[in-house]
Amino acid sequence: MTRVAVLHAGISAEREVSLATGIQVIAALRETGFEVDPIEVGADLGAVIRALTPKPDVVFNALHGRFGEDGVIQGVLDWLAIPYTHSGVRASAMAMHKQAAKALFQSAGLPVAPGRVVATMELESADPMPLPYVVKPVNEGSSVGVTIVRAGDNRRTEIARGWTFGSTALVEEYIPGRELTVALLDGRPLAVTEIRAVAGSFYDYESKYADGGSRHIIPAGVHPAIRDQALDVAAAAHRALGCRGATRCDFRYDDTKGEPGRLILLEINTQPGLTPTSLLPEQAAHCGMNFAQLCTWMVENASCQE
Repeated sequence: MTRVAVLHAGISAEREVSLATGIQVIAALRETGFEVDPIEVGADLGAVIRALTPKPDVVFNALHGRFGEDGVIQGVLDWLAIPYTHSGVRASAMAMHKQAAKALFQSAGLPVAPGRVVATMELESADPMPLPYVVKPVNEGSSVGVTIVRAGDNRRTEIARGWTFGSTALVEEYIPGRELTVALLDGRPLAVTEIRAVAGSFYDYESKYADGGSRHIIPAGVHPAIRDQALDVAAAAHRALGCRGATRCDFRYDDTKGEPGRLILLEINTQPGLTPTSLLPEQAAHCGMNFAQLCTWMVENASCQE
């Protein structure tokens, strides 16, 4: 029997998301017949390594955020020579660093939003680009810390002074319109989903994870040319970063002047959520793969040493 260690929890701002993902994955793998060892990850890396001794056959990486999807735990697992789910060190690190990922996307000719990294002191003193714009941490996921600054908004100084995500922030042009996403399995795009936020003004943390926080429309009701472009760009982004396993690409689609409009790639997520409200399981189900089959596919496609 294949023994699978499930790493979940972690020490990032997305700990609660990871716990929710872990609960779902552990139940699904046990239902499928795997021997499952849940490992709740904390700040003690030595304890994690001890929990992985003797080595399991596979590690299911259900961690989110820093130290879980930024290449750090992936490097540890490569060192230990334990196959693990999702992307490897390099792809994980590049995807988590939004500006580094954007540079690679641009070099591959993919459409991204104009923007730059600024010091928080610069943000405090003046608008770094014309309004409206988006301020986001360079190294966080799940829309943690993302804020839209609009015309007539007086929060810029408050945002800069209360910033807890390092000395810099990524500032990008705000793209109006709709939110789209494409999940991929080993580079194969599954579908295009439109996300309509309910809990927040955009697809923020609460809209992502609160019960009823968003509506997911699959397949998205967009122009066929945009559907095809989203599928193609998602596959190209996966390749550009050298990702493997399951990923998800997020887009903004500006159709405010009619269709087909302007499609902008925001980011690629190398550790898509596997909670009851998550998008990857929905797209997999849309393609005929239930949750247990999806988790089994991830285990069967685990690897290490890029």
